[in-house]
Amino acid sequence: MSAETQLRDQICLLAKSLFDRGLTGGSTGNISARTDDGGLLVTPTGTCFGRLDPERLSRFDAAGQLIGGDQPTKEMPLHSAFYETRSSTGAVVHLHSCHSVALSMMPDANEDDFLPPLTPYAIMKLGRVKLLPFFLPGDPAMGAAVRGLAGKRSAVMLANHGPVVAGKDVEAACNAIEELEDTARLAMLLRGCNPRMLTPEQVSTVVTRFDVDWE
Repeated sequence: MSAETQLRDQICLLAKSLFDRGLTGGSTGNISARTDDGGLLVTPTGTCFGRLDPERLSRFDAAGQLIGGDQPTKEMPLHSAFYETRSSTGAVVHLHSCHSVALSMMPDANEDDFLPPLTPYAIMKLGRVKLLPFFLPGDPAMGAAVRGLAGKRSAVMLANHGPVVAGKDVEAACNAIEELEDTARLAMLLRGCNPRMLTPEQVSTVVTRFDVDWE
């Protein structure tokens, strides 16, 4: 089995897992991943994560030209912005996960540090998450907003829309975006409860110990 065939199967397997557990529904969400030749495999527009066909994934060459498969997600400008600004990016995942979207709607949502410091794991996997304003789905301005971060964030939250996470590979990106949703769920469950969060000193220790990019 070729490396590309394995990657196609992995994208579809992970997407189905996300769908089956309710992390994105209907025909929402999109995934892209680097191929060995510098191209991309991308989930097609209007497709359901629960029923992806590995052979129909959109295939781009290293020059960014569509060379096979169905038409790609309309969020390509968003994905491209991460690949262009973060050289370590091997995959990008975007979901419409419920709790992270809910947290983005709260009037006190922190634009520069979207997730409260509830556990060390979101810090380790995501660093700081930037909350971006609302954009129409497919708006190229989303890509421009990500480029404006100059590669300093591996994860952003699109207000009233959903999270987007870049990782070294598709499994790492999926794991990180699940951590984002889990932390958002904790934050929503604990609203009004005055929870004991990690202290700045504890956050600093996590950042140092696990070499987290914390700009």
